[in-house]
Amino acid sequence: MEKSYTVPAQTQIGHVHLKVANLDRAMQFYCDLLGFSVTTMYGKEAAFISAGGYHHHIGLNTWYSKDGPPPPPRATGLFHTAILYPTRKDLATIVRRLMDAGYPLTGASDHGVSEAIYLNDPDQNGVELYWDRPKEDWPANPDGSLLMYTRPLDLHGLLKELEKA
Repeated sequence: MEKSYTVPAQTQIGHVHLKVANLDRAMQFYCDLLGFSVTTMYGKEAAFISAGGYHHHIGLNTWYSKDGPPPPPRATGLFHTAILYPTRKDLATIVRRLMDAGYPLTGASDHGVSEAIYLNDPDQNGVELYWDRPKEDWPANPDGSLLMYTRPLDLHGLLKELEKA
């Protein structure tokens, strides 16, 4: 095997498939609250959902987890699913929707390259909702390497995006 390999630059992560305890409850969160659309159902045990008609961005299933408890916080597994919004205004729109619904956020951060909010789905799976700043605006160290950080996100400033025409 060749020792040096670099994944092609166009490679993307296509979807995440989550084990959930209650499919209806998970769909209320991902579809009714976050706005994903159902592309197909597998009986009452699984659903594929997407944005924009893709075959699926998120799979939800109860095949091994029906009525199961959430994983313990200090266990291995998925840290969070990150959902990339196309614009800052789109992120502001979903933040306003979550706030209007009284849905609790677990964090809000400015990472220099992106702005993100964090929450948990009903099964305590971590969810990050974010938008990327244009690449030319990403902060850099003096040596030219990427400078990412975690600073508090100005939610008030983010929500002002909704006032722009």
